[in-house]
Amino acid sequence: MENEINLGDVIQTRKPHPCGSDIWTVIRTGADIKIKCQGCGRIVMLDRAVFLKRRKKVIQAAVPPDAAREEQSEHAD
Repeated sequence: MENEINLGDVIQTRKPHPCGSDIWTVIRTGADIKIKCQGCGRIVMLDRAVFLKRRKKVIQAAVPPDAAREEQSEHAD
């Protein structure tokens, strides 16, 4: 599985949150990853290594900032 994490990615975790949802949105990246539960809105911050271990799959990948810039520059020409 790829280790690239982008702001806005929607991911599924291996175990569900106590609210019952296992779908999360990445709201901050860096040395730590901050994710928000789609079921109850709870925000959790995890070490990058812990996040990668708990992540099951990426459900919806966000557009990386570099790709968004390239796409805008293509439309501007």
